[in-house]
Amino acid sequence: MTQEELSLVRSYLLLTFIHKVFERDCRVIGKSGLFKTPQLYMELVSTGAKKTSLMLKEVKRELELHDLRIVTILQDVQGVVARYHCRECPGELNILWPGFRREMMLRMRAYLGLATEFSVLNREEHAEQLAMIL
Repeated sequence: MTQEELSLVRSYLLLTFIHKVFERDCRVIGKSGLFKTPQLYMELVSTGAKKTSLMLKEVKRELELHDLRIVTILQDVQGVVARYHCRECPGELNILWPGFRREMMLRMRAYLGLATEFSVLNREEHAEQLAMIL
């Protein structure tokens, strides 16, 4: 199993989870009755869902090209586990929740066209440094 193939499995997991989150959020926004203009927020989240759907199709195509098949996806209190077969050899990828959630948020922000967490952190660090100087 190459690093690229492990990356494909990881991307498949992240995109699958992100797509489900976007779809759920879109439904909740539409049904909540809390927004004055729900269609704007639904459009934003729907755009993210469309991007993840397209990317997921591409990752599935790449998995097929590498003769890689995801057998099961499991979740527990520790994180997410993907069991796969790569050229008929079984394998497993475990991702702990903190890292998985962090990467999900970074990708979701990118798919929605928002600033990355790093740019937000950089602004906060800059403000903190400025406060120490003053």
